[in-house]
Amino acid sequence: MKKETKRILVTGASGQIGSELTLALRKIYGNDNVIASDIAEPQQGSPLANGIFEKLDVTNFDAFEQVVKKHNIDTIVHLAAILSAVGESNPTRCWNVNIGGTLNAFNLGVKYEMSKIFVPSSIAVWGPGIPKIAPQDGVLKPKTMYGVTKVTIETLGDYYFHKYGLDCRGVRYPGIISSETPPGGGTTDYAVEIFYKAVRGEKFICFVNENTRLPMMYMPDCLKAAIDLLKAPVENLTHHCDYNVGSMSFTVKSLYEEIRKYYPNFEIEYKPDYRQAIADSWPDDVDDSVARKDWGWQPEYDLPRMVEDMIEKLKVKLARN
Repeated sequence: MKKETKRILVTGASGQIGSELTLALRKIYGNDNVIASDIAEPQQGSPLANGIFEKLDVTNFDAFEQVVKKHNIDTIVHLAAILSAVGESNPTRCWNVNIGGTLNAFNLGVKYEMSKIFVPSSIAVWGPGIPKIAPQDGVLKPKTMYGVTKVTIETLGDYYFHKYGLDCRGVRYPGIISSETPPGGGTTDYAVEIFYKAVRGEKFICFVNENTRLPMMYMPDCLKAAIDLLKAPVENLTHHCDYNVGSMSFTVKSLYEEIRKYYPNFEIEYKPDYRQAIADSWPDDVDDSVARKDWGWQPEYDLPRMVEDMIEKLKVKLARN
């Protein structure tokens, strides 16, 4: 029988998802039971500093193990990764961090008989030729090193589950939109940067064209997906590290037009760069019917509600800075 959850370690806790998921988990499990970690110390004033924080390079197995033992870690939420656009500038580092860090997490999970390992995947696992609505099970032919690492991690999750009985879980996140963390090197980050420009009254130079359509998700739904899957009974799961989760899908033009309802004079100019090819290799939307069936996945935000909330939150945030 698996142990009850004692302590949760979040790696990559200073990143876009980690900075908010850590706080959400602390509200559920208690401030002292969720340990944040990242390769760099949190910025001054970061809410992460209100709880336990460990500086950690996940590619260093010994250092990783020391943190696990020190805090009696039972569950790892492994978010430390190099993202798509940044990964293309240094593919070797992307592979070493994403695969090396995840293997360390899985091996520590086995060694210390952990309850669960959560490691997210991404829409980057797909490549050219994928149907416009990506199926749960389909051919994975990514064209980025980030995507290659995510396919590998999905497969490793299956392997560790069947060989060692390690409960590995993960979702294929679409582009994530958040008011809290600035863009951090992902191909879908145009959908975050556009809000900053609008609220600041600045012109937005977009690195993909106006007809680019991608699946997206607002951060509250991103957190909900992780927490819901972590809580799901293992016997209900027919997949492990590769659940499709959807929320909304829109073109850049439709996002721009929705924002203009609040800022009629907001200007945009399209200057596609190398990230256009990455975006073009991904699906327009995803079929998440398996996640809905297995663990009751249900998003709460659509485009209009997300835009309204993003603008409200960013106006307050930018007024403070």
